[in-house]
Amino acid sequence: MKFIVEAVCVSSEKGIQKYEVDQVRLIEDFGIENDAHSGKGHRQVSLLAGEAIDEMKAEGLDLEPGAFGENLVTREIDWSDAEIGGKIHIGEAELFITQKGKECHSHCAIYYQAGRCIMPEMGIFARVVKGGVIHAGSSGDYRLR
Repeated sequence: MKFIVEAVCVSSEKGIQKYEVDQVRLIEDFGIENDAHSGKGHRQVSLLAGEAIDEMKAEGLDLEPGAFGENLVTREIDWSDAEIGGKIHIGEAELFITQKGKECHSHCAIYYQAGRCIMPEMGIFARVVKGGVIHAGSSGDYRLR
């Protein structure tokens, strides 16, 4: 399934909204260079469909890319259909899906504005298998193995 990367985002610390940057460099088995969530864990990169963000905007929220803590905002793919173990290719980079959704331990500003957050329901997380540079406009491909 083909998709487009709409935005790439990072943050300098955990627990805050990410901000959009021109490009990111993915490092094998580490994550995104200069992102607070990089490291040896299984949630090195987070992805969220732009269409899901649009649904929240339709509820009256003013949202920028990275508002839900996502690293990559995508278009033309519904990540709720993705499966753990699936592979994502973006340019020369390769990601391995390790988790769907997440538990929010403390509610973020978005939750208090809207009464819910979509990252626990619609976000996915991945580990970097092969590094590369990604920017807005990069094309990607998801495969179930």
